[in-house]
Amino acid sequence: MTISLHDSIQIGTLQLKNRMIMAPMQQNQGTPDSHATDYHVKFYSERAEHVSMIIIESTVVSANGRLFPDDIGIYTELHAASLRRIVDAVHAKGTPIFIQLTHAGRKAWPTVTEKSLAPSAIAYDDQYGLPETMSQADINAVIDQFRMAACRSLQAGFDGIELHAAHGHLLHQFLSPLSNQRTDAYGGNLENRVRFIQEVLLAIRTEVGNDYPVQLRVSASDFADGGLTPAEVALSLTYLQSELDAVHVSSGGLVPAAPLATPEGYQTPYAAVIKQYVNIPVIAVGNIRTQAFANFILADGMADMIAIGRPLLEDANFGKKMLTLV
Repeated sequence: MTISLHDSIQIGTLQLKNRMIMAPMQQNQGTPDSHATDYHVKFYSERAEHVSMIIIESTVVSANGRLFPDDIGIYTELHAASLRRIVDAVHAKGTPIFIQLTHAGRKAWPTVTEKSLAPSAIAYDDQYGLPETMSQADINAVIDQFRMAACRSLQAGFDGIELHAAHGHLLHQFLSPLSNQRTDAYGGNLENRVRFIQEVLLAIRTEVGNDYPVQLRVSASDFADGGLTPAEVALSLTYLQSELDAVHVSSGGLVPAAPLATPEGYQTPYAAVIKQYVNIPVIAVGNIRTQAFANFILADGMADMIAIGRPLLEDANFGKKMLTLV
């Protein structure tokens, strides 16, 4: 049977009505203390009807883990309460909603924190400045911040969690040899570099249980010599997939380097590589703008779901158009 965008699919125990989801995109509309606002309620509810799932923007697990001062967070119960309003508005449209949990690590903007954290004291660039190498105590503290964020995500009513290990955020920093030059149990070979993500996942599972959907977003390429490749990221997922219900495949963000071009579906080949290594659903994202192309990706087996980002940012009705127009 040929798979199409209109077909249902499951992520763990969650049944989705079709294979088109809304990708997380930063809105930079949070309050100075990282609370969601009326803007977020309106933005996400307007886009919820036709997609099968919404993943809200990167939501930080600690104050010093923000990318920018206007990020949203979930590091207190008051944050969870403000996010609950988004959840309720999206649920009113009959659509599940995931939260994307993150920590910026060395990509925390300098005005956010006096001390940014990273696996190694290597700066993203001169503008961000030199981060502090994380001690074991720092590592344990951040793992616990993710655990508590997962607990609050349940309180806020989210239907699942996407753990952000892409775009140069802290978990990505541990995975890539370009940013992780540790010599302890968290650095060196791939098994060690994946350990931090693994421990965060296990901590999240202690709060949400085994039946609650948890997926991982990865950058499949660092676009730099010596950095992560699609095959290495795929291998890293073999250590993690027992704790995961899906993987969302993006690219870049660890270093200032960018792809040479971003044609239609430019990240889809990365998803196709990863799909060969895992037995969980794979989400493709990146300049996928027509139903015909989305259906080609699904029918060819390169991915199991399609995430739509910028087109939905530009047009709240794009989901409806994607399902009805070829």
